[in-house]
Amino acid sequence: MAGSQATGADVLTRRERWLGWVGGSLFTLCLGSLAVVLVGGLLQASFGSYSMTLAQTWRAVFNPDVIFNWYVWEAFLFGAELPEMGHDSLIVWHMRLPRVFVGILVGMNLAVSGAIFQAVTRNELASPFILGVSSGAGLMILLTLVVLPSVTIVVPFLVGTFVFNTSQLLPVLAALGGAAAFLVVYAIAWKNGTSPVRLVLAGVIVSTVFGSLQTAMFFFAEDIGIVQSAISWTTGSLTGTDWKEVRMILPWTVLSMGLALVSSRQLNVLLLGESTASSLGMNVEKVRFALSGVAVLAAAASIAAAGIVGFVGLIVPHMVRNIVGSDYRKLVIGCLFVGPALMVAADVGARLALSPVQIPVGIVTGLIGGPYFLYLMRTQDRMGEI
Repeated sequence: MAGSQATGADVLTRRERWLGWVGGSLFTLCLGSLAVVLVGGLLQASFGSYSMTLAQTWRAVFNPDVIFNWYVWEAFLFGAELPEMGHDSLIVWHMRLPRVFVGILVGMNLAVSGAIFQAVTRNELASPFILGVSSGAGLMILLTLVVLPSVTIVVPFLVGTFVFNTSQLLPVLAALGGAAAFLVVYAIAWKNGTSPVRLVLAGVIVSTVFGSLQTAMFFFAEDIGIVQSAISWTTGSLTGTDWKEVRMILPWTVLSMGLALVSSRQLNVLLLGESTASSLGMNVEKVRFALSGVAVLAAAASIAAAGIVGFVGLIVPHMVRNIVGSDYRKLVIGCLFVGPALMVAADVGARLALSPVQIPVGIVTGLIGGPYFLYLMRTQDRMGEI
């Protein structure tokens, strides 16, 4: 009896400790973000050339014949042949929901990437765009679209030969471009080590140069279709995304988000400052470089799927930090929910605001981010270092 009482008390203590760690603010934030994603996803799935009521959309989205059918998910996630399904479910699941899923994954990646960069630089105004990652990945994608639009790459391997088209390698190429840009930033900022201030200043320099090179690429594009595609990349757009983009971004998202979650303790230590982190036994330069690699991977995967979507990696960590504080165990989880909510809501606005004309989602996030930071500038005395 005494043993069972002790076990019950231990379970209660663990539950109280878990609830105390999560906190009401984080739970409410995640619940509200899920509600925004659900409502936004239903709205996205309801509108199109074939109009549907919310009730029809709800039944199609939660159709058990689709949700619990392995062959359907095999077609969605692995590109197998799509089995027979109802008309409404086919439209919703095959044509409309992939756009929502890509928005969710892009929001996760950009928000967590921005949060990591803000910890690495100890500056709440840092983001993948400011540190040159977005411009480097975007430049690599533009080079691929303009110079090598349909080149086939044959890769011999031990178990056989793999054949890729450049369009299939966009996430890898974007990651290489983002990584190369950040290496340039790191090299410029290096002077017997790096510092948060030098990283930000070097990032601004590299972003400016690479942004100019992106603009120059338009002059080398002879096909108007390539120019339009390049413009959509540079402004950020979810128009026309399908399950191919979901399959492209999903593995990289799972990898980068998992690494970010297990690295939350190291991110908290970095916020204490270099001298304190070193005194605790951390190799600051190695950890900073490794965490930056995770952020580069997350941002590059998003750019490969949706182009350069501004402000998400900047404002989402800031919004979450104002609600749950600077503890990265909570901050990363909050970004995993708020990032998708912002992207899905912005994409609903991009699709429906000027219907039937669809505007790039990056324009909407910019229109949200600008006034938000104007509000912060007016209400907060200090902004910058965390």
